[in-house]
Amino acid sequence: MIKLYIISGMSGAGKSQALKIFEDFGFVCIDNMPVRMIASFIDICLKNSVRYKNVAISLDSRAGESLTSFKDLLVIFKKKNISYKIIFFNASDSVLFRRYSETRRRHPLGKSVSEGIELERKIINRVFMVADEVIDTSGFTIGELKKVISVLAGIQQSGKQYLNISILSFGYKYGLPNDADIVYDVRFITNPNYVHGLKFKTGRDEAVREYIEKQKEFRVFFNIFSKLIKTTLPGYIKEGKSFLTIAVGCTGGQHRSVFTAEKLAGFLKNKKYKVKLNHRDILWHNN
Repeated sequence: MIKLYIISGMSGAGKSQALKIFEDFGFVCIDNMPVRMIASFIDICLKNSVRYKNVAISLDSRAGESLTSFKDLLVIFKKKNISYKIIFFNASDSVLFRRYSETRRRHPLGKSVSEGIELERKIINRVFMVADEVIDTSGFTIGELKKVISVLAGIQQSGKQYLNISILSFGYKYGLPNDADIVYDVRFITNPNYVHGLKFKTGRDEAVREYIEKQKEFRVFFNIFSKLIKTTLPGYIKEGKSFLTIAVGCTGGQHRSVFTAEKLAGFLKNKKYKVKLNHRDILWHNN
């Protein structure tokens, strides 16, 4: 049995952002699928219910006259015993107008913003009238929108589980990572590379770990660094951020950054965060 959500609403009311949130929750998401194609697509989903267990399809005023057949589509769903929920995202005209002004976007219907909003309400009313949930996003933050959607989608996650943390070690000599949100330089730590017997080891090796942890500067640093990360993460969650990459760099990406990344990953996992760890330059260094 698939779980199907039809996402609709006014342009500028958060519909596109909502679809991204569903995608973050693991849903297969399709934007603005033509109405006449939806029934056939659902048949495909039913044949592969493992892959298409959770599906979200957005539908908006760009569908135009084809929305006249929307109720017929719902009849098909009922005949096929498909469980679905229609979520309509709305906002006041004044808020929609302000959002368009701030982003300097044209209305998708090609009219002036005020005329487009008025016309869009008439077109999309067919969906609005049969919606299971109407969400007014006039005063919402992204974080609040994510919380509402998680409840509607029946996703029981703690705040920490909303955030996917990637911790990356790297070497500055090979370049900065392009996708990092936070970059920290640990080249102030005495380099094990110049210590006899440690040059060809990595921050994963016990001898390197012991060498770095014996340094008072590292212990003071990590105590402050880990508390700083722990303090700021709830703010990222509140703002609705789903993915955060923390990069830790040293000269070659083999000793200091690797150990620090490993230690930070362990620290955050103990705090019940979802963490993935990647050492970008260990293999590169050894090639």
